[in-house]
Amino acid sequence: MRWWDIDAVFVLEKELFPDDAWSRGMFWSELAHARGPQATRRYVVAMDGDRLVGYAGLASAGDLADVQTIAVARDHWGTGLGARLLTDLLQAATAFECAEVMLEVRVDNTRAQKLYERFGFEPIGFRRGYYQPGNVDALVMRRTDPSTPASGVQGTEIHG
Repeated sequence: MRWWDIDAVFVLEKELFPDDAWSRGMFWSELAHARGPQATRRYVVAMDGDRLVGYAGLASAGDLADVQTIAVARDHWGTGLGARLLTDLLQAATAFECAEVMLEVRVDNTRAQKLYERFGFEPIGFRRGYYQPGNVDALVMRRTDPSTPASGVQGTEIHG
């Protein structure tokens, strides 16, 4: 993801997460930590032709990585794009030399939970009222080995 992707990312963010969407400023802040020798973030976008159809981000600190976000346009659900984005993030966690990867997912987002379980994430707890303003709980999940085989999706490009 680059600065010129933020407007398209923000449109998709508002569409998919209307109640708790990140601001443009939050994306700018994350990108500030995604370049250079001291980078601690990896943010990518998925393009279908010239249309942005997904994005994902990972933060690392020491030997711990955290999946910050994964989003896929509704018309690309079921195509494997979410798996491809997650694969990229896990490869980044490996490159950052992280021993484990954490994430939070809405308790009502069973589609995402199933994806994470397929990739070896296990539930370890809850964060009550984590997603605001809806006061929705988060399921906390962890994977202790971030290395994973890549899964391909035809017609979609992933860009850092």
